Amino acid sequence: MNENKTRWVIVVGGGVLAGLLLVACLALILRFTAPTTGGGYRSNGEQIYFTATSQRGTPITSDASMGMMRSGMLTCATCHGADGRGGQVRVMMRVFEAPDIRYQTLTSEEHGEGGEEGMEHEPYTDEDIKRAITEGVEPDGEPLDWPMPRWTMSDEDLDDLIEFLKTLD
Repeated sequence: MNENKTRWVIVVGGGVLAGLLLVACLALILRFTAPTTGGGYRSNGEQIYFTATSQRGTPITSDASMGMMRSGMLTCATCHGADGRGGQVRVMMRVFEAPDIRYQTLTSEEHGEGGEEGMEHEPYTDEDIKRAITEGVEPDGEPLDWPMPRWTMSDEDLDDLIEFLKTLD
């Protein structure tokens, strides 16, 4: 009888150890492969770009002027992509070309000199980028294309977002 009890304790104890090891491995995998899990963004700006939420807990909203994604799933990355390079986006049975919003592209001298179709204006400054995000206007005051929502966020969150754009290459 003692021998059966010992075997049972070994089997149950081994099962518990294997379960704990499995949970620990899954936690490590999630920690290093999914930046959205557990708020693992490297910066507040990165979190804003991908989730339209702030680590500060301050509100970030958009007017969703294009009528798209009123469910709260609209983010910078929705249209401009994870790398900020933009590309074709389909919304409400329409297709538009989201521009490249990497900081180096927006602020380069070539940006306003026919570098991209329809991009004939002065290079953006940080203040111009802020106005584009919050007011939907280009450096010369002309309105951005219809899909660009007007975002409302704190000045600190806006600064963090611009700092994140500077990291995209």
